[in-house]
Amino acid sequence: MLKGFKDFLMRGNVVDLAVAVVVGAAFGTVVKAFVDVILSVVGKLGDKPNFNDIQPGGVPVGAFITALVAFLIVAAAVYFAVVMPLNKVAERRARGLEPETEAPSEEVALLTEIRDALRTRV
Repeated sequence: MLKGFKDFLMRGNVVDLAVAVVVGAAFGTVVKAFVDVILSVVGKLGDKPNFNDIQPGGVPVGAFITALVAFLIVAAAVYFAVVMPLNKVAERRARGLEPETEAPSEEVALLTEIRDALRTRV
């Protein structure tokens, strides 16, 4: 029973997921700090670090605007720090996997002819 549990934990998917959660949590902390920096810059420009006090007609739309701005900053950070670099790596790998289109060397061509000739004799 414990061996099965150990095998389950050591499968690649579980370990990869655990690493992703830990790295994601750490990255989330960094991004939250970045959002705070950006919102404080916005606050310097507009005299308030967030839009929470905007309540036209008593409707708290300011909290929604603050959350929306924070979401856009997080989405941009994830895109530029994770998605874009991974896309570039995938593109480089795809270019490296393309088959070679060069003509074979004379030795390879000769060996191919000998192989084909031997196949037709048998």
